[in-house]
Amino acid sequence: MFFRKKDVKKTKSENKSRHASSQKLINSVDANIKLFQDMFTNDDTLIVRKFQNKYLKAAACCVIYIDGMVNTEVIHEHIIQPILGGDLKDEISDGNLLEELQYKVIASSDVKESADIYDLVGSTINGDTVLLVEGYKKALIVSTKGWQTRPIDEPLAERVVRGPREGFVESIVTNLSLIRRKIKNPDLKFQFKECGMTTKTKICVCYIEGVASEKVLQELMHRLDTIEIDGILDSGSVQELIKDAPLSPLETVTSTERPDNVAGKLLEGRIAVVVDGSPFVLTLPFLFVEYFHADEDYYNDSLFSSVSRAFRMIGTIAAILLPAIYVSLTTFHQEMIPTPLLLSIAAARQGTPFPTIVEAVIMGFLFEILRETGTRMPAPIGQTVVIVGALILGDAALESRFISAPIIIVSGLTGITALLTVKFKSFPIILRLLFLFLAFLMGLYGIIFGLIGLVIYFMEMRSYGIPYLLGTTAYDEKNIRDTVTRVPWWQVHFRPRLSSAENHDSDHRKQR
Repeated sequence: MFFRKKDVKKTKSENKSRHASSQKLINSVDANIKLFQDMFTNDDTLIVRKFQNKYLKAAACCVIYIDGMVNTEVIHEHIIQPILGGDLKDEISDGNLLEELQYKVIASSDVKESADIYDLVGSTINGDTVLLVEGYKKALIVSTKGWQTRPIDEPLAERVVRGPREGFVESIVTNLSLIRRKIKNPDLKFQFKECGMTTKTKICVCYIEGVASEKVLQELMHRLDTIEIDGILDSGSVQELIKDAPLSPLETVTSTERPDNVAGKLLEGRIAVVVDGSPFVLTLPFLFVEYFHADEDYYNDSLFSSVSRAFRMIGTIAAILLPAIYVSLTTFHQEMIPTPLLLSIAAARQGTPFPTIVEAVIMGFLFEILRETGTRMPAPIGQTVVIVGALILGDAALESRFISAPIIIVSGLTGITALLTVKFKSFPIILRLLFLFLAFLMGLYGIIFGLIGLVIYFMEMRSYGIPYLLGTTAYDEKNIRDTVTRVPWWQVHFRPRLSSAENHDSDHRKQR
């Protein structure tokens, strides 16, 4: 869909932009209009409106904007009407008409002067209006953005029983205001960047000065500056380009649609990346233990939240290891299974054509196919398809002796426990297959060796220099209190040591 910079030839629009950036405005409105029209050749959305004040002939002006990107009422009431209908000859001096219009006539909260064609064209594309005045080599850029946006609503993928109901939308301005409403502090900083040679997507880096790590911030800025891609349409593209270990299925940068979640991360010393056009905001660094955290953990009782996290961890372990343990026990270690259960499994497997490992792989693929189908189809139909499909396929496979009953039970438990932790995506599937083959080759010893290798891999992982297993490998009062468990708020007084630069002793009860 998009290409890296070194693989893309310069497009006509890029050549025009470079050509325009080498030119300057002149003191003729018609010539400047021609320059804009050359930039927007075959673009009928470019609107050019010339007008002149009836009392002051020197006030011959023109507004240029793109239809659908602006609020036309603002243009009419705050730009055209004051200049067209006002008696300007007694109010302003024509010695510096452009400056007089900027400070005395145009009723807008954001007006700036520019002579850079590239800046003027970019502002027009972003929804601003350019005002040209006869006899001046500069123009005014008036903020008139007014495109339609989706209303703020609760995120479908991150619903909670207790907690704020608002979620991010596609407008970066709206998303930044949602974050600012949560953290009303001048130390909250917003730094803007632009990514994508063609899309020119606006990106904002959000952090709390004095709390976020300066090293992490500098590393993030460096990675954003090195992005060379044709276009950015969603934060997922940025996430893939700035993450550690790009080939790893583990996340070192996470995303969320909830402003309260982002605010909590910022208060812990993390950094947020907001991408224009995407309702998913990135936060970093991301640690392994955060896979088991849920938004509701910070709004419910600490004991209940800690128990819920324990269930998520147990469910994740079961989703990864349960099929492998079943294969290893039935293939290598039958003596570990109680005799009545072993006889029941043997009786259920009589007449089935495949070995246990093949049955486990087939059921795993079928479950993932059903899950993906339910996700991609419309919600009411998708749920029906998944339920009916699972019932029909399971019953038919069992009746035809294609699959044994025990593996259906194991696969069902695996699929249900995998849903406890929605933040995990492809990683449990990959690990499940890996442990299945290790169990088929070496039994329980293969599972043990796989777990040892997995722990070593986790310990080598870093997220922007932060150990991936921070808070789980060693006791640290500043890091352990909001990891595997969540202690009561009145016992939490420190931010994570390695995630934040300063203010470790700030009262954490004010942060969530």
